Parts: sequence; C-alpha cells; structure tokens
Amino acid sequence: MTRTLAQGSKLVVASHNPGKVWEINQLLAPYGLNAVSAGDLGLSEPEETETTFQGNARLKALTAAAGSGLPSLADDSGLEIDCLDGAPGIYSARWAGPGKDFGVAMQRVADEIKARNAWGPPAPRANFVSALCLAWADGETRIFEGKVFGSLVWPPRGGNGFGYDPMFVPEGATETFGEMEPAQKYAISHRTRAFAAFKGAMLTHLSPAATDTGLSVGRDIAALSAAAASLSTRVEAAAFVAHLKADLEANRAEWAYSTLETYLGALERCLNEAPSSDEPAWRQLAKAMLAASERS
Repeated sequence: MTRTLAQGSKLVVASHNPGKVWEINQLLAPYGLNAVSAGDLGLSEPEETETTFQGNARLKALTAAAGSGLPSLADDSGLEIDCLDGAPGIYSARWAGPGKDFGVAMQRVADEIKARNAWGPPAPRANFVSALCLAWADGETRIFEGKVFGSLVWPPRGGNGFGYDPMFVPEGATETFGEMEPAQKYAISHRTRAFAAFKGAMLTHLSPAATDTGLSVGRDIAALSAAAASLSTRVEAAAFVAHLKADLEANRAEWAYSTLETYLGALERCLNEAPSSDEPAWRQLAKAMLAASERS
C-alpha cells in the first residue's frame, strides 16, 4: 500500500535555508502538517555529493529522516542556463560562495554569459528546477519534480524572493521573480509545481484549510526572518526596509521599540553584539534591524 501523510503528522523540512524553509512551510500549512526545519532540530547538513537535483534531494531527505526518526521533505533546486550548458545547475548555491551571497552569484552568471557573447538579443534562455524528495526513516523515498522556464535579464530587478530571482523572467511575464509579489511568484514557481506533484500523490486525502481570512494576525516574524536571512543585494535590502516599515505601521503595539530614538538604540546594541560573519553586509544589517524591533 502506498504511504500517505496524515493530518497532524510531524514532518521535517530538510533545509537550513530560511527562505526555502519558509516557502515550503507556506505550501504545507493548509494541510495541517506540523513542519519543523532541520536547522531547528540541530541536524547537520550532508555534503551534496550527488550529480543530479533528484540525487541531492534524496540524500538530504534521508539524512534528516535518519537523524530525526520522522518523515522528511527535502528540496534541491537551482538555475539551469541554456547557453552555459545547464550551469550553474546543482552548483547554484555554491556559486554564491560560503556567505551565500547571491549578488556574487548573479554577477558570475552575468560574466559567464558575457564571456560567451550570449546576452543577445534574444535574452538567454533558462529554467528553474525543483526536485522534492519525501523520505521515511526506514529508507523509503518518493521524488517529485517541477520546472519553470523563462529568460534572464541584467542588471537584476526587484528585491523580493531570494537567490537568482531578480534576474529571472518567467515565460509570459514582464517582471522578474524578484519584482513579483510572493503570491504571484508562488502561483507559477518551480517549487510550487513540484509541490503540486507531491500533493497529488501524498495529500489528496486531506482537505486544505482556508488560510487567508483577511484579518490581521499580528507580526509574521517567520516571513520577515526568512527575508532577512536570504537577501544579498542593496535592492533586496531596500525592499526589506519597506516590509519592516509596513510591519511597524500595522503592528506598532507589538514592537519592543517603536520610537526612532529607542529603536536606533536597540539597533546599535544589536550591531555591537552581532557575531563576526562572512554573510553579505546587507543581510547582517537586515537581521539586526529585525532583531531591534522584537520584544526581548
């Protein structure tokens, strides 16, 4: 009998990438699955030694399942560019360096395309791919895949999303993933398409709950934290500041320091206490700005 997941099941999202964990959680939440990240459980990240997205997703899911004893869902995703023979592909995250600076990664993509005189017109063709693997502690696995095709632009545009989103325009659109509002991107993203295959195989017996009531539910710290932890560029930092400003306007009573003087004091303390990091400076600043707004 094919295994399925029951409502209320605890599921490990086998990733330490806050943006990816948050995005997967948005897809899982309506089905009543109790998702926790591998990072929150203190599970180590395995070295990605496979040569395909599917292989790396399986490796990560099996490692998390074995370490937690729980069903685990892992994603391996990346950008494939036609004129670069599919690169960066499975190395998409590694092109961002140890600090996961996708400003660096996008610049490398631009330089590699320029070196091949491939900026066009027409614009370079590319696609995002996502492979999802669901694994159980006994070693059973299921693989689901999704792709979205489009073209690349340079310089990057927009401060939403993460990774290579600001330079990717999906087919039929004029905005990059980085310019789209999250709901617009999720409607067509590679991860959403992979999740649709996962849902069709594993969740058809569950009824999704309505999640958008139109009522204010307070601060969405998880979303803000994911955005802060994923940004790499000045434009993304500016978008984060705009989201933080909107959060202050909507949830001022929940801010620990809501006047300029007290907030700047808290920000100064957060920056002074922050540990040394090789993360992009914009990301470090965004994390400190969010931390300064939270009630201690």
